[in-house]
Amino acid sequence: MAVNHAPDGSGSGTGDAGVHHGRLRVFIVDDHPVVRQGLNLLLRMQPDMECCGEADTVPEALRGIAGTLPDVAMVDLTLRDSSGLELVKTLHCTYPSMPVLVLSMHDEMLYAERVLKAGAMGYVMKDEAHETIPLAVRKVAAGRIHLSERMSGRLLSMFLQGSSAPGNSEVRCLSDREMEVFELIGRGVSTREIAGQLNLSIKTVEAHREHIKKKLRLADATELLHHAIHFVQSEEPV
Repeated sequence: MAVNHAPDGSGSGTGDAGVHHGRLRVFIVDDHPVVRQGLNLLLRMQPDMECCGEADTVPEALRGIAGTLPDVAMVDLTLRDSSGLELVKTLHCTYPSMPVLVLSMHDEMLYAERVLKAGAMGYVMKDEAHETIPLAVRKVAAGRIHLSERMSGRLLSMFLQGSSAPGNSEVRCLSDREMEVFELIGRGVSTREIAGQLNLSIKTVEAHREHIKKKLRLADATELLHHAIHFVQSEEPV
């Protein structure tokens, strides 16, 4: 059964639409129109789901989610104007009972633990089979965590061994914000552009660059760029 997220429970015409129709109402946040169109179509093919709204920026997502109060928010990790990870944190704080499912092209082994800590309930890589997405939506809507079997096994192993999740041990030492800056560097984005995308000052971005170099033991900006490019290329889907 769909969960009613309307603050007063009275139903404003949007908050309990999922209850009345027996469908899970999903809000899609992705900055690629083709991806949103495909996800919308996939949801409409499910007898128990519907897309109640879409957004390609964080401000639009926050306005749309506030207006529709969906049962599940599906969020891309990399957005044009900001960080999907920061949006996950905001949604978790603002709507703690609303499950967030992250759908991303990024390697689950590096990002799944981060998004769970940020408040998401699940992680699906975009290159997984299409039937995985409806399954993940139903799972998080029911209050359960969704990860791939491989990632679930590794997190269980991590828990039993009392260590951090597997992955690139050097890169994993970066904070969430440093990880965002590092990835943008690898995609050829300038310091000024990074500042604009992440709503930071240029001085703050430069400070993050210095912290990254120190944590990864890199000598200079050239070495940082090469390391970041290699990281981005290694995680791109084949």
